[in-house]
Amino acid sequence: MKDINKTGTNETIAKGPRLSRRGVLTGGLGLGAAGLLASCGDDDSSSGGGDALKGSDETNMKGKSVAMGFAVIAGWPPSQLAIELFPDFATYAKEKFGYDVTVTKTEAPFAELYQKIAPSLASKAQDFNLMVVDSQWLGALSEPGWIVKADDVYKVNPDLDIEVYSSLVKNTYQVYPDGSGVRWGFPQMPDTQGIFMRLDMLEDPAEQAAFEAKYGKKLPTTYEEFAPMTMVEYEEIFEFFTRPDEEFYGTALQYAKEYDFFSCAYHPYAYATGDIWNPETGEVIGVLNTDEHAKALEYFVGLQKYQPPGAEAFGIGQMIDLFNNEQVFSAMQWLAVGLFMQGNEGALEGKVIACPHPRFTFADGSVDVIGAMGGQPWVINSYNDDDHMRVSIDFLKWWYTDETQAKFIAKGGLPWSKKGVEAAGFEESSVYARAFKEMLGEGKSRDFWHLPEYAELLAIQQEAYNGFAAGQYTDAKKVLDFIAVKQQELLLSKGRTKVAIPDDLKGITL
Repeated sequence: MKDINKTGTNETIAKGPRLSRRGVLTGGLGLGAAGLLASCGDDDSSSGGGDALKGSDETNMKGKSVAMGFAVIAGWPPSQLAIELFPDFATYAKEKFGYDVTVTKTEAPFAELYQKIAPSLASKAQDFNLMVVDSQWLGALSEPGWIVKADDVYKVNPDLDIEVYSSLVKNTYQVYPDGSGVRWGFPQMPDTQGIFMRLDMLEDPAEQAAFEAKYGKKLPTTYEEFAPMTMVEYEEIFEFFTRPDEEFYGTALQYAKEYDFFSCAYHPYAYATGDIWNPETGEVIGVLNTDEHAKALEYFVGLQKYQPPGAEAFGIGQMIDLFNNEQVFSAMQWLAVGLFMQGNEGALEGKVIACPHPRFTFADGSVDVIGAMGGQPWVINSYNDDDHMRVSIDFLKWWYTDETQAKFIAKGGLPWSKKGVEAAGFEESSVYARAFKEMLGEGKSRDFWHLPEYAELLAIQQEAYNGFAAGQYTDAKKVLDFIAVKQQELLLSKGRTKVAIPDDLKGITL
């Protein structure tokens, strides 16, 4: 597996690579795609389709040799598993349809991957026949006609139209525009947020006695005890395990400027307070920049007092390192990396508990959980010729077989179908499976913009949010005012809203 700091590689696969426990997402998910996403063309022509969307039969591909091009996310294990398992697909294709197939892997970090695939798609090339993409790219890829509409595939392959576990799957990985019901993506890897904790420390009698003496209550040790707890209740535990003299801290969260690190970690706090924009009117001002949101932002950044120095630079990889190096008691983390949260060389195996994201007290007084959605869909290049289109469909049919999905999950993947998530024994299959299932339930998690302007919207807030986390800016309300104005100006310029900027906020700077 390539390190995430690399700019990307092209590699022809004969055998699947082994995924290491170390080197996963160690940073460097740049925002260079912002300008490219903004410059997507409006050409809505496409190639391929017709009978080719049905896939292969016993005769139409027999004796052929096909070289496929896959685009996957560098350093992200669930994405890489498609390449690792590809030799099994080659065997399947030869036995079932009589053709030979190889794959060339192109990989890059999230934003840099978009930079690789977008120019090729804009030129109507078929360098990348199948792609694992971020869910937020659906608008940028579908509006110019670059990808096949999944609904067209489902019409001729109803067996691929598999029942999803919850509407979160459909709305995150498939539908654009939001609320339209029109599907473009095929779920590849779902992901939700949770918290990983040191179970061995929770169960230590000395720690239990010390906690009860200090706080007058029992130190929780089980999933059932943690699941209903709010962030405020978790704070006592973070405080208890924060021991700077021992260079050990209570937790770690993501505040980094790279890609969507800060945003995804912070959005649950924003969702518990209100919303980040009004998708019906395109308004951000008056929605994001409220006093309540300012308090939520201050609270989120204030949690750094329980974290190691340098928290403003923490991303996914840093939290894996901190947890595995036994420098923190807990880490708020994507559950998709659960296989890699077991200590260096598996030193913490059996000593970790994973629970859903801590709950929040909402404005109406209710207590519930809300998290951000992660994960990625497959998309199919609409300019594939018939042979590559058939093989793309064949691959997806193979990918969604019970046998392949079982291998995927055994190697750290997660299911998205109702059948897979509700399968007997799934909750017990890993320390993070039960928490993942809960967070994939209706109303438990949310995705955000799928607009073509996604990267530009993201860059605006990542820069400002990270500046607040680093102490560069000290007024949370002004930070939110700035983000709201700049995002609404962008949406105005793209025709996504007709609501003008109020005079008192025009020209705002940080």
